Amino acid sequence: MKPTKISLTRTTPERFSGDLLVYCVPQNKNDKPKSVKGVCGSEFRKAVALGDFKGDDGHRLLAYGQGKNKALVSRVLYLGLGKVHKDSKTELLERCRQTGGKIASIAKELKAKNICLCLPELEELSAEKTVESLLEGILLGDYRFEKYKKKDGKKGKFTGITKIAVWSSMKEKGLRRGINHAQHAANAACVARDMANEPGNGWTPASFARYARMLAKEHSMKCTVLGKIEMKRLKMGGILAVNQGSSEAPKLVILEYTAKNPKAQTVLLVGKGLTFDSGGVSLKPGAGMQDMKYDMCGGAAAICAMAVVGAEKPDVNVVAIIPATDNMPGGAALKPGDIIKHFNGVTSEIINTDAEGRLILADALAYGIKNYSPDCVVDLATLTGAVITSLGHHRTGLLGNNQPLIKRLLAAGESCGEPLWQLPLDKEYVKQIDSDVADIKNTGGSGAGTITAAAYLQKFVGDTPWVHMDIAGTAWGFTKKDYIPKGPSGTGVRTLVAMIRNWKKL
Repeated sequence: MKPTKISLTRTTPERFSGDLLVYCVPQNKNDKPKSVKGVCGSEFRKAVALGDFKGDDGHRLLAYGQGKNKALVSRVLYLGLGKVHKDSKTELLERCRQTGGKIASIAKELKAKNICLCLPELEELSAEKTVESLLEGILLGDYRFEKYKKKDGKKGKFTGITKIAVWSSMKEKGLRRGINHAQHAANAACVARDMANEPGNGWTPASFARYARMLAKEHSMKCTVLGKIEMKRLKMGGILAVNQGSSEAPKLVILEYTAKNPKAQTVLLVGKGLTFDSGGVSLKPGAGMQDMKYDMCGGAAAICAMAVVGAEKPDVNVVAIIPATDNMPGGAALKPGDIIKHFNGVTSEIINTDAEGRLILADALAYGIKNYSPDCVVDLATLTGAVITSLGHHRTGLLGNNQPLIKRLLAAGESCGEPLWQLPLDKEYVKQIDSDVADIKNTGGSGAGTITAAAYLQKFVGDTPWVHMDIAGTAWGFTKKDYIPKGPSGTGVRTLVAMIRNWKKL
């Protein structure tokens, strides 16, 4: 997808000559639509007087411009925001994103490529946050992946919104920053969706390496890619073990951003880059296996968050590590009962080769902590089906060893519409991964699967503040929203971005 061009315009709505002019209309404290002095105002006022437009959330009124005393635009959309005065700030941000998603859907219906968004004045939100959340919703809702579809050549086919002009009667302070923030975060999430939508033969470990090198060049970051030879020298037994049955070489992709402040803290992001998961020798059922191309969504989230970091240059060092391989049942594949040794010397008994994500993350976590001495670590992975049993597709599972860091992630997720839920990580769960023949084993039995997977990872972070996000339930099939399409959601990108943008010394 080509990025949508967004600009802040001083041209009044009456002079806009594009495809669609949009007014977002909140209700007042009497639950009536707030008065709007807009184009086709007489039609709006008449609809309100007749009760045909009440300003309810998502309620729409479509009028037509042109002609005497009307605008140059073809269509004018009045879209209800609902009872915004009854929402918390977090709820209102989400309401605006959802409204943005509705705008994208209506634009598709009307084939409106060039739109003007008239920014509503909301007492409960700053103009900066209003424009940021509305635009995020529009950009995320306008997503499509048609790379592999045959072009039908039909005239007039809608290929997405190309231009958005933002008009506001308010002062410009903060508006441009809000626009930039929306573009950076939404575009990064859409790229993560693109990566996930690619088939297993279209997105490989080498693809992660190429994208990281491109980002490094574009934003003056440092990129390092370790291959199989380096992994053998470093004794990364987890990644090498998972890769044994594959014809695709593994990669450990490292992208580093260094802040100007020499005293800046360092955040380490680790994302699972399993580009296809067959389950290995512990083969998954054939039904639904095609979705296992999504098993790299954690890696996609981590590396796409770095695109925002590179563009915005925060006052914190950020390192992203993506252990990338696929998991295939080739002749040399890892077997149940095998014992491997991780980068930090911990030995692991393999009970199930389909519990492979924790094996590659373990090496990446241990390596990253040893080499970069981060002040905190956040890892993301489509790690367990058990998290779907626990939380469905509505919240990401969150576990960790540091409550202040956990609270930051919870707040970041809530603020951007990617809610998380903390699960316990007590010593009793850790005992479930004790092995009779090795230091640990890679599964803890049928109970508490999400927690025992996190307990495995905890063995590789030591005392470093650490949080694990299990996105298996939200990376695809996420709760239906106007700005979340069917398929991969890009979840995790905006949560990481929110955390980094608001970073304070831990």
